[in-house]
Amino acid sequence: MKYILLIFVLLFSACGTKKYEQTQTKIITIKSPKIKFSDIGYLRNSGKSVELELFMAGKCIEKIAVNHIICTSTGCMSKSGFNKDYLNQIYPDDIMQNMLLSHAIYNGKNLVKTDGGFEQQIKDETVDIFYKVDSHGVQFKDRKNDIIFKIKDTDE
Repeated sequence: MKYILLIFVLLFSACGTKKYEQTQTKIITIKSPKIKFSDIGYLRNSGKSVELELFMAGKCIEKIAVNHIICTSTGCMSKSGFNKDYLNQIYPDDIMQNMLLSHAIYNGKNLVKTDGGFEQQIKDETVDIFYKVDSHGVQFKDRKNDIIFKIKDTDE
């Protein structure tokens, strides 16, 4: 019995309450097959754990918590499962976490440093991505798959 309890605690602790070191209010825009959103959100992070809360008319409509798995209001899943359901299954597993943390995507492929950040352009037969990180926020646009993800400061 104690082993079943231990397994239960380990499995469900990934989606449990985490203490985040930093909370920022951002303007979030997401256009993907499953989410169409543009409004205020809270971005919280602590190390590699990050959480995005999306608000519309003052109500939290979605919460996305990213650690070694990704949890949403519908449950927890692998990063590849999240990409398949919410973004595009061809993306690398860590793409959502990297975008939320303003890190390079695709292992830094085609990274060009700019004043205050960097840009990446990744184009092949499956994607046409423009990705930019600077002091104002994050911009991700995949023209081939019609996916947009933006994070901007609220004071702009």
